[in-house]
Amino acid sequence: MRTGGDDLAQAFALIGVAPLWDDASSRVKGFRIIPPARLTRPRVDVTLRISGLFRDVFPAQIALFDQAVRAISELDEEDGVNPLAAARRLAPAMPLRVFGAAPGAYGIGLTQEIDEDSSLTRHELGEHYLAAASHAYCGAQGEGIATQAFNERVATADAFIHVQDQDEQDILDADAMIDHEGGFAAAAQMLGNDAPVYHVETTRPGAIKVRTLAQEIARVVRARAANPRWIAGQMRHGHRGAAEIAGTIDRLYALAVLSDAVASQHFELLFEATLGTPSVRDFLIDANPRAARAIANRFEEALARGFWRCRRNSTHDCLALMREATE
Repeated sequence: MRTGGDDLAQAFALIGVAPLWDDASSRVKGFRIIPPARLTRPRVDVTLRISGLFRDVFPAQIALFDQAVRAISELDEEDGVNPLAAARRLAPAMPLRVFGAAPGAYGIGLTQEIDEDSSLTRHELGEHYLAAASHAYCGAQGEGIATQAFNERVATADAFIHVQDQDEQDILDADAMIDHEGGFAAAAQMLGNDAPVYHVETTRPGAIKVRTLAQEIARVVRARAANPRWIAGQMRHGHRGAAEIAGTIDRLYALAVLSDAVASQHFELLFEATLGTPSVRDFLIDANPRAARAIANRFEEALARGFWRCRRNSTHDCLALMREATE
């Protein structure tokens, strides 16, 4: 809706098809297969993990991509050129490459589960991620088909790509990004796959940025979350600003639970910028005691689970004082 189909266009290009356009309406009416000689590279086997909203709003696009996948899988091309055809020859059944939640279901909810139970293991959350995308969409059938095929796609994936197309958000203030990127990381690790997770920023079409999940987290922590200017801006909003600071720390903790992309120094930087700074600590306690207590709890949980190895001897005393001050 926001990008005019950038993600789908990228998937088409990777598998080696080009859209056919209806000149009268400027709509896509089909596709044409690009021959290997013109493609100049092997085709890429692409799996789409769609949202519930995409499922409901764009059934025609789901069907079109499914048709393209089937057409590519039926080509008589060498395995090294066409991995979809290679997969089809190994398993004659039509390849399933579009997955999402069950019909009528929405979202993944991993961050919500971590909020409700911070002791959940990465393995448990990885299983939840897989279960939340256990339905295949084949276009012609319409309704999702319950299957375990998504597990295989995650287990054999070479990479995961998630696109951020809104300039107003980053990975530490959007639960959906954490659910998708962190959820894949947890599920892949559970299945014995260490495929990299890439965060693609397309907010400026002329300057697209591709970063690994670890690089994106490090960038956002330093540029925003631990930036004194951002924290000062939140302090001007009182109670709500304190909640925003707490939410950012919650999401960093969620990413640490789900992946290995969060470093100890990221928690250190956030602690120094919040509870480690007297003026910010006093603001949190006065403006929103519940947020202050939640922040202290998250830092304690990060210490207990080994996500953070603090460098200051006074850290534990500070956290103890925070508990007393917010009880």
